[in-house]
Amino acid sequence: MVVTGRLAAAAVLAALFVTLVLPSWPGVLLATLALAALIGVDLLLLGSPGALELSREPLTTVRTGRSIEVELAVLNGGTRPARGTLWDDWPPSAHARHRTHALNLPPNTRIRLRTELAPDYHGDRVAGPVTLRLLGPLGMAGRQVRHQVPARLRALPPFRSERLLASKVKQLQQLEGRNTTTIRGQGTEFDSFREYVAGDDVRTIDWRATARANDVLVRTWRPERNRHVVMLLDTGRVSAGRVGNGTRLDAAIEATLLLGGLAASGGDSVDLLAYDRRLRTEVRGIGGKRLQLKLMHALAGLTPELADTDYRGMLRATLQRARRRSLVVWFTHLDAATLQEGLLPVLPVLAERHRVLVVSVTDPDVAAAAAHRSGSGDLYAAAAAENVIADHAVARETLRRLGVRVIAAAPDRLPEALADEYLELKRTGAL
Repeated sequence: MVVTGRLAAAAVLAALFVTLVLPSWPGVLLATLALAALIGVDLLLLGSPGALELSREPLTTVRTGRSIEVELAVLNGGTRPARGTLWDDWPPSAHARHRTHALNLPPNTRIRLRTELAPDYHGDRVAGPVTLRLLGPLGMAGRQVRHQVPARLRALPPFRSERLLASKVKQLQQLEGRNTTTIRGQGTEFDSFREYVAGDDVRTIDWRATARANDVLVRTWRPERNRHVVMLLDTGRVSAGRVGNGTRLDAAIEATLLLGGLAASGGDSVDLLAYDRRLRTEVRGIGGKRLQLKLMHALAGLTPELADTDYRGMLRATLQRARRRSLVVWFTHLDAATLQEGLLPVLPVLAERHRVLVVSVTDPDVAAAAAHRSGSGDLYAAAAAENVIADHAVARETLRRLGVRVIAAAPDRLPEALADEYLELKRTGAL
């Protein structure tokens, strides 16, 4: 049971009555009985909390950085009006607004209450209990109960580089010759025959087809399609490092979404594996328009694991899923320890079977510290930054000598740099 300020005000008036009008024990008893009667009337005429049915959607999705309203349906199935207050509880990270609602619900009536949520980081938020405080018609006393109404808010990754996807897909279409304003693209997969025109490479003439036709025919080619792209996300402790306004894993997720959308538009199938000491999430054999949403849901709840990555376990998981030759895009961190203890023991095996592309995000603060030498106090920071940059350069050169391509860029440049590298691989037929 709960009481309100109205009951306290009535108690003050009763005390004044006893003090000024009837200062005796019978006066105290009369005032007490009057207050008890008021409480009894409120509780007797109170709407039943058990008659209220609460329901809502079990899963609501929103892009990180945007807001959304979640609805809570309240049905009064009782015979008395339900008056009071409802609190819709959500975790602080959901940044809930307007979650306190006044109730004045007649019998057999349903209303929908809306709470605005604006998460600022991707992941799932589980709704807390819904608290109901119902008061009687006098507003002096009532009952308070809590109901568990299961619901989750899934904040998908922000995918800020989505603005680049349309232009990259257009470049891919021009590369394949699917744009009517361009000529046939270059690649390694046979596409069709056409008549020879001055300036064509004579090595593209098909003499057998020419012998059966009245004109000289040349072969046209297009970039490979139906290839397999495997994206590996290292979610170990190195992915928790802060770069820019987020972590290395955040930057890798952003680049993963752009590459996945571009590869799906290019007719390739895409697999995703997130791994540290175990497999954290997986997307397999998805292509086309469904891939983007599938990736976003798979990556939504992904956070760095503060443990060293099991690189041999990651290699085994990759080889089990990539049976045919594939493009393996490995998102990790390039420093001396990761290279010597993690990558070098497993990369030769992986590079022997697949085309490997290592993607690493660089820290813009390190580059800024290396360039900032305005005073003597900055020289030590600049020297340390230069040492880090030199270690990363050695790591990249070591991987290149193994036949592994390397992409290293700042967080805001990484998605576009990776997309451009994918287009270059398509153009040269390296897939």
